[in-house]
Amino acid sequence: MVNRPTNRQLMERRVGAISRGISNAHAVFAAKALNSEIWDVEGKRYIDFCAGIAVVSTGHCHPKVIEAVAGQLALYTHTCFQVVAYEPYVALAERLCRIAPGAQPTKAFLMTTGAEAIENAIKIARAYTKRSAIIAFNGAFHGRTMYSLALTGKVDPYKTDFGPFPAEVFHAPYPSAVHGITVEDSIAGIEKLFKNEVEASRVAAIFVEPVLGEGGYIPAPPEFLQALRALCDQYGILLVADEIQTGIARTGKMFAVEHADVVPDLITLAKGLGGGIPISAVVGRADVMDASNPGGLGSTYAGNPLACAAALAVLDIVEEEKLCERSMRIGERMRSVLAAMRRKHACIGDVRGLGAMTAVEFFHGGDLKRPAPEIASAIKAQAAKRGLLLLTCGGGNVLRLMVPLTISDALLDEGLDILAGVLSELAVGQCLSAAA
Repeated sequence: MVNRPTNRQLMERRVGAISRGISNAHAVFAAKALNSEIWDVEGKRYIDFCAGIAVVSTGHCHPKVIEAVAGQLALYTHTCFQVVAYEPYVALAERLCRIAPGAQPTKAFLMTTGAEAIENAIKIARAYTKRSAIIAFNGAFHGRTMYSLALTGKVDPYKTDFGPFPAEVFHAPYPSAVHGITVEDSIAGIEKLFKNEVEASRVAAIFVEPVLGEGGYIPAPPEFLQALRALCDQYGILLVADEIQTGIARTGKMFAVEHADVVPDLITLAKGLGGGIPISAVVGRADVMDASNPGGLGSTYAGNPLACAAALAVLDIVEEEKLCERSMRIGERMRSVLAAMRRKHACIGDVRGLGAMTAVEFFHGGDLKRPAPEIASAIKAQAAKRGLLLLTCGGGNVLRLMVPLTISDALLDEGLDILAGVLSELAVGQCLSAAA
């Protein structure tokens, strides 16, 4: 009989060998995963409401993704597209251009990570506009490389000790009803930047997440994205939609900006595109995408053949299994259950989401001026003990639900039941008791 290491033993090895800068949300080591479930090395089964941070939208080890990768693996694994090209790269770029919003001529290219997509979108925007400044939003997360980190609008833990950051990156408020920031406040914040920090004629692009991800799973009001589009058109600025977390059916449409009927100039993709195999993309207006000179873009591993095969399979699955529609139904179910919890527990200050991107935000006694990250943290820890994996975001007081879009109704309800049970159990304490 083989003695398998325990989670504790593996964590001890991990602490000894891996930089402490790499954190773990759960002290659990996976042994296998299938669709919406993960089994750890000790045999314990978990319902996965994290999906690898919204990556495995088609579920862990979807058979069509596995088959596509295995088929490609038998042919070749790497040539570097800039050295010897291959058809799956072209096929994926063509497919992304076909499904991108808008009727304008469109082109695409592939990278490996979301941060790389952001970095290259900045380069393209500067090459096309001949301008240098970039505007992003407070609370945004765009990646961990230095320029994507400069765009990221949250210091702890992402920026701590890593500065100085590249210059000419400016931040404006992101609208959030629960936090008292209106669409008018956000647009006024950009206009204030134009007045006090950087002239509009020097701004190359505005980068926006259609749903603020790490910042709290806050959907952008459609009128906000529409106002950004109008503002960019007015000043000759490119609008870049960071759909790294929202894209590929996560919000109930292939791209979240479609909810607002807005066509960005550039879209960045990653996460859900590869079904767990690393791949990212930049998709956008052909004239903008062609602004850089040949050789100006590229990366050794970008658009790896295995990842291209996986992404093409993912797009097939999204279409065949109607995952956009499924995402909408999942979101409606989650928010309905969470709304019922909110009526019972005063600590829940807000339930929000777009499609399957759903969040619940906690405050002490329902006071919106008193965020309660300790409540969210306690729920996450207790849920894990009961077999449900969750993640926090925002100021740590938000739980975000990122289920695979292929999750069964039974597993979805089982996970929500665990969440409700944990909340009721913790409600025995005064901080969670319902309002009188």
